[in-house]
Amino acid sequence: MKPKILLVDDDRILVELLAQYLSESFEVVTATDGHEALRKAYSEQPKIVVLDVVMPGMDGWDVIARLRELSTIPIITLTGKTAEADKLRAFGLGVDDYVVKPCSFAELSARITAVLNRVKRRTGTLDNIIIVDRLIIDLNRREVRLGNELVSLTPTEFRLLEVLARRHGKAVSEEDLTKKIWGEYRTEDSTVLRRYIWSLRNKLETDPSKPGFIVNVRGFGYMLE
Repeated sequence: MKPKILLVDDDRILVELLAQYLSESFEVVTATDGHEALRKAYSEQPKIVVLDVVMPGMDGWDVIARLRELSTIPIITLTGKTAEADKLRAFGLGVDDYVVKPCSFAELSARITAVLNRVKRRTGTLDNIIIVDRLIIDLNRREVRLGNELVSLTPTEFRLLEVLARRHGKAVSEEDLTKKIWGEYRTEDSTVLRRYIWSLRNKLETDPSKPGFIVNVRGFGYMLE
């Protein structure tokens, strides 16, 4: 099975050409911005990330920092920045190699292989970490971050968020949520669940009255989207 790599660059033509070349040796997943890169790092579980640092919106520096908060996954920067300060910044953030554009596709492929060989005994996955835009839910450490800020949740609030996160993008009924949180044989009034939903929204949402993370599914329940 070919190792899966995540290739990130806002230059769509370069991404297409490079992905075509690298596909001979690797399974290639692509992203063209920082937010998409983080989502695919979680959903696709690549063995290595190759990314540019100059991108609109969330740039490569932020992506590297976010990935390093969550995982030891190998990272190679592919960039036109040649200043020593940029190289030092990259290695300071924990990248495994720094490749300057322009470089041959063959050289990049060789560097990817070399890094994978060096770190093949090191765990670099994002198992049990769910990323929804700026919201990061670490189910292993039982931590929640909003951007770079740690969010303090009660055990019940975390359990509620965990149930929604494990079914990310799918509606969960009020009945199922109640059973998962308080048990099969314990009955709680629906207003109790709604109070916890409101409490979560107050901690996670910019405007709790117009939620962007935990949304209502009318007549059914809630969904993390």
